[in-house]
Amino acid sequence: MAVAFAESQIGKPYKWAGAGPASYDCSGLTMVAWGKAGVALPHSAQDQYDLTARVPIGNLQPGDLIFFGTPKDVYHVGIYIGGGDMVDAPETGQDVKVQSIFELQLLGGGRVR
Repeated sequence: MAVAFAESQIGKPYKWAGAGPASYDCSGLTMVAWGKAGVALPHSAQDQYDLTARVPIGNLQPGDLIFFGTPKDVYHVGIYIGGGDMVDAPETGQDVKVQSIFELQLLGGGRVR
């Protein structure tokens, strides 16, 4: 359900602190997507990283969160959809889209518990 919701938001604009329904920032998108699946997450990439279980890249499953930065400075998050891709809200001036998880400073995966 989280993946399907995230995919349904493709094309909506990025907006800092956005949590839908018209626009999103990265952690707002993952927060709302998992909220639709009944799981409450905070509106912060760092806090989402701190709350999820670490998952090796080779063991990622659709719905896992993908984090970028360092363990103490997580600056971006997306939602894994498979095949090395994620749905995310990239940055100001861009829309929610599918992109490779390998395009940024990949930190690792996190499984929502």
